[in-house]
Amino acid sequence: MRTLITSLLISASAFASDAQFNGRWDITVPHESRSRAWWLEVTGAGTPGLKGRFVGFPGGDMNDIPKIEIQKGELRFSFDYNDYTTKKPMHRDYTARVAADGKLAGTMRPSDGEPLEWIGVRAPAIKGQDDGSWRDGRPVELFNHKDLSGWRGLIPDKELGWTVKDGAMANVAAANNLISEQTFWNFKLHVEFRLGKGSNSGIGLRGRYEVQILEDYGRPPNSHSNGALYSRIAPSVNASKPPDEWQSYDIRLVGRQVTVVLNDQKIIDKQEIEGLTAIAGNADEGKPGPLILQGDHGPVEFRKITVTPLVK
Repeated sequence: MRTLITSLLISASAFASDAQFNGRWDITVPHESRSRAWWLEVTGAGTPGLKGRFVGFPGGDMNDIPKIEIQKGELRFSFDYNDYTTKKPMHRDYTARVAADGKLAGTMRPSDGEPLEWIGVRAPAIKGQDDGSWRDGRPVELFNHKDLSGWRGLIPDKELGWTVKDGAMANVAAANNLISEQTFWNFKLHVEFRLGKGSNSGIGLRGRYEVQILEDYGRPPNSHSNGALYSRIAPSVNASKPPDEWQSYDIRLVGRQVTVVLNDQKIIDKQEIEGLTAIAGNADEGKPGPLILQGDHGPVEFRKITVTPLVK
């Protein structure tokens, strides 16, 4: 009987320890080649119902984790996939422990390269509701129609791949992502953009949450559509224009609540952003952040970028 009680106490202690993995984690990856942050959610740790979701593998989606476990105080999960370009089968293993400071200390080991160390911190509770109490501050024009003043490349030492022509900024395919020098917290954003058939881009809010830009005229909406909060919130309708026409976004971000109006039609209304998307250039959700213009996919043009801070 004493042996059984001791065994039960040890098991209970292990489950309680496992529970420390539960929650949402914002992840910094110091040597990630594209300067991206990751995001992890763990639920059910310390119970038989352990589950996880992850942003950072191998591209931009929020993925349910198919294989996840906790063994001797270590969180372990893995993914199998086919490489986008070579189509070869690939594998990635992730492990992490909760350090003495409460952070996750992790390692990703790929089948095709060197391991990456990563650090997770608990995602902050972000206060603020889009409740009608916010007023417009002074608008800030982020594009002068002449040059790329106020913008820099997200990936250091990578060529920009952007120019200004006929009053619009434009990229070549696979260019650097642009990041604004100025940072913002709660704001309204007006953007006018144009892209050709089959092209793809995006806008990073606070440098962390991507509103998708996609040529998808006439297609049913989903969480990857034009106007989606990428891989998280689908637009209610497809309000896209045909390719090569100028389109507009009017976006509000207050706390974690986002509203998206595409071409004067509201497609997301005060929906909660759960966490980082793959465009994220830093993981510190509790601080103001820049805008990101995605240039590493297809060609896109921007002719108007106006941010209006929202204040009490």
